[in-house]
Amino acid sequence: MSVDSQTSTDELRLLAERAGEQLESASATEILRWAVAQFGSDWCVASSMADTVLSHLASEVLPGVDVIFLDTGYHFAETIGMRDAVAATLPVSVRTILPLRTVAEQDARFGPRLHQRDPDACCAMRKVEPLNRALMPYRAWASGLRRADSAGRAGTRVVEWDAKHGLVKLNPIAAWTDADVQAYIDEHGLLVNPLLSEGYGSIGCAPCTRRLLPGEDARAGRWAGTSRTECGMHV
Repeated sequence: MSVDSQTSTDELRLLAERAGEQLESASATEILRWAVAQFGSDWCVASSMADTVLSHLASEVLPGVDVIFLDTGYHFAETIGMRDAVAATLPVSVRTILPLRTVAEQDARFGPRLHQRDPDACCAMRKVEPLNRALMPYRAWASGLRRADSAGRAGTRVVEWDAKHGLVKLNPIAAWTDADVQAYIDEHGLLVNPLLSEGYGSIGCAPCTRRLLPGEDARAGRWAGTSRTECGMHV
C-alpha cells in the first residue's frame, strides 16, 4: 500500500513489520526507493554527521530530502563543519534542530556539567526531546544504524516499527560492514568527519566522547566509564 494521511498507526506498524522481512536482502538504494514509493517526501534522514553515506544514498533517490541534525551545543567543531559541508555539497535540505534550552540556560537550571552527573537527563533534553519534535511532520525516518556498530545493535532490522515515535524506521545500511561503508565512501568520494581518522569510532558530544582503545568496538568511546551505550534516540 501507499501511505497517506488516512493510514492508521496499526497499518503503518504492519507495513514496517512486513517490509523488515521482505527487504532484508535488498540493497540500501532499494530500501530507500521503497520509502519513496510508500511515503513520497514524507520521510527524513537523521544524521550525526560522522560521514555522508546515508545522506548521499537518500539524495540519490529523493533529491532535496530533509536531513535532520541535532545541534546539542556540545558538538566538536569538526561535526559542525560536516553539517555545513553537507548542506553546501549535497542536494539535501539540512534542518538543524536545537534543544529548548541553551547550554547556559541548562547550566543555570540544573547546574554545570549535567552530562557528567546525569547523562540520561542531559541526553533527554539535548537529543531525545529535539528528535521527537523534529520527527513530528513525517511518517518515516532513516538512520545510519548498523549491526556492526555494537552487540546491542546486532538485531537491527532494515525496516522496523518505531513505537516511540509512531513512525516507520528505515535502517538501510543495517547489514553493511565497515568495509562496505569505506568502499561506498571511496567510490563516491564522500566527505567523512576528520575525527574518524584521529582514533574516534563513533562521534557524539565532545565532553562524552573519547578515542577508542585497541580492540574496542566503534561505540566504546561514547560515555566512557559508564555502562551507557545509547543516548535514547534509538531505544
